[in-house]
Amino acid sequence: MNIPIEFIMCLALIESACNPLAVGDNGDSLGMLQMQEAYVQDAAEYANTDWTHKDALDEVTAIKIFRAYMGRYATPERLGRPVTYQDIARIHNGGPNGYKKPSTKVYWNKVIKAHE
Repeated sequence: MNIPIEFIMCLALIESACNPLAVGDNGDSLGMLQMQEAYVQDAAEYANTDWTHKDALDEVTAIKIFRAYMGRYATPERLGRPVTYQDIARIHNGGPNGYKKPSTKVYWNKVIKAHE
């Protein structure tokens, strides 16, 4: 699934008001998409790159990290059905199995409101 930049920026709006230098969770979440270190490491492994956690502070690289992470976890083969924007948002918020977690429904509702 080709994820439109508009959707990614909608998530960035929720996560950090689109601030590429945002630092949250006592330094555990970085960048406009508030990525944690394990998220970046997962994406780097999948993309066969040397991204580090601090690379999430660069807007262009953060988008590449996001797309790699989704390329790994938001796939029809993995989910057993077509991937939706809801799946993508909930995986971003709750990790590889976030699309199954009831707690990520709150995040998805924020995405819907931000998109209105």
